[in-house]
Amino acid sequence: MEKRDIENREDVYTLVSTFYNNKIKNDDFIGPIFLKTIPADTWESHLQKLTDFWETNLFFVRKFKGNPMKAHKDVDSNFDYIIYQEHFGRWLQLWFETVDELFEGKKAHEAKERARNIASMLFFKMFEAKPKPTTIS
Repeated sequence: MEKRDIENREDVYTLVSTFYNNKIKNDDFIGPIFLKTIPADTWESHLQKLTDFWETNLFFVRKFKGNPMKAHKDVDSNFDYIIYQEHFGRWLQLWFETVDELFEGKKAHEAKERARNIASMLFFKMFEAKPKPTTIS
């Protein structure tokens, strides 16, 4: 089957749902974080929200409403600040694999580059928000 570029919301949904349903949920390293954070009965609405996020990022439509920074900081806090660069690296690896399996072209490349930039920003902001070790004098 010949691959094509990401062209519309349906393509974005295909990418997002394939990524989370086939990659994230089945990944031993980061899957448990997502599965414990997102209740089973809300996955479809979460996929729609993530589709809004990526459609906004790739096609500049104003659909996404939310605060990804706060959401990720809250997840890190809820997991006692165990989320580190390796988790973001694994997320990116799986995202790149999914994009490459499904699509090729300018928007597919953009989806990978934007994911890299977003992951870096989220990681750095989460790292800044982690509690600092206290020193005993």
